Amino acid sequence: MNINDIKETLGTCDFGIDMMQLISKLFPICRSITGRGFRETLNVLKEQVPLLVHEVPTGTRVFDWTVPKEWNINDAYVKNSVGDRVIDFQKSNLHVVSYSLPVQKTVSLNELKAHLFTLPEYPEWIPYRTSYYKEDWGFCLSHNQFLALKDENYEVCIDASLQEGNLSYGEYYLPGEAEEEVLISCHACHPSLCNDNLSGIALSVFLAKCLRSLSLRYSYRFLFIPGTIGSITWLALNENAVSHIQHGLVVACVGDPGKMTYKKSRQGNAEIDRAVMHVLNKSGEPYEAIDFFPYGYDERQYCSPGFNLAVGCLMRTPHGRYPEYHTSADDLNLVREEYLENSLINYLNTLGVLEGNWKYITTNPKCEPQLGKRGLYEAIGGQKERAANQMALLWVLNLSDGQLTLLDIAERSDLPFETIQFAANILERHALIQKC
Repeated sequence: MNINDIKETLGTCDFGIDMMQLISKLFPICRSITGRGFRETLNVLKEQVPLLVHEVPTGTRVFDWTVPKEWNINDAYVKNSVGDRVIDFQKSNLHVVSYSLPVQKTVSLNELKAHLFTLPEYPEWIPYRTSYYKEDWGFCLSHNQFLALKDENYEVCIDASLQEGNLSYGEYYLPGEAEEEVLISCHACHPSLCNDNLSGIALSVFLAKCLRSLSLRYSYRFLFIPGTIGSITWLALNENAVSHIQHGLVVACVGDPGKMTYKKSRQGNAEIDRAVMHVLNKSGEPYEAIDFFPYGYDERQYCSPGFNLAVGCLMRTPHGRYPEYHTSADDLNLVREEYLENSLINYLNTLGVLEGNWKYITTNPKCEPQLGKRGLYEAIGGQKERAANQMALLWVLNLSDGQLTLLDIAERSDLPFETIQFAANILERHALIQKC
């Protein structure tokens, strides 16, 4: 079975529904870059794929960074003078600035305001804020909640700990015929935010589940890591193995209704860049391509000049371009089954190009062979696709010189990769070309 076989079964499977169920299960968990919430998330994922969980101690040097202290939270609230919780962590884990120091004191409204964050332009939404590398504390709330606060004293409690511990990450390695790897990486550190990035977690899990039943050319490495510090840590601890990574994709924001968007690797024209662009160009759907820039998700670590890996980011609407980004409105209503499944298909199509992008050499280089006497014209489909398939046969025969890949031929002929691959398979079965 190959990737094309898997794609044919998507219409009869409920992958979109299954991904939404996983997202719904993960949604309530309070995740951060370290701590119980991240481990709980990995434990849920282990029910789907056999993740290996790594623990990296606080204080570990990882290039110019240091693994931070571990943060855990039990409860948090702000109570008014009559004891009502006017801000309540139990109602939304976004209410607390991630990595807030433990606090237990009474403050005036004026003092409290210095630690409050709102979104005046979206007065019903709660923003998502962090303070990973600056010790502080704070609360997030809707602007309407903020405006309702009275000028009185408030009891502030953040029942949390920030102490020596570990940074956790999950890894799933799927061996193929070759040692060369495709890296699939997603950040799994955000709390109750669906598109950024529970959608990426769910897609990565189901991509792994699709691939593990296949005979694969490449090996695949799936990483579920805390953003930024996670990729830096993995690269620092696995520097000797990085050379195996030939292609890679960072998975983020894949469940919203926006068009597919691809941020290219730093190399700009690597095989992964060409494969994604070919798939999107032939999809018949609108898409956008973005050149690499040194901000965003973990692609900027994989593409740092000391590594310069061929890793892009395939998403739908990029971070910061949809109003719900990093707010409580990035919820279960924003992400939809059909968009998740469409994103999964685009990922499978891209990996299908990588898996099938072989070089061939013709066994009949002097003039084209006679195809009719071999019955090849009858083997290339119905009337509708006959012309394209016939042209694909001729293109593959002519350009199979041992130097060009099938993707080269698809780009030059302006035919879909699958059409070129289909032609190559027929010609190989008839011993007119062979892999080299």
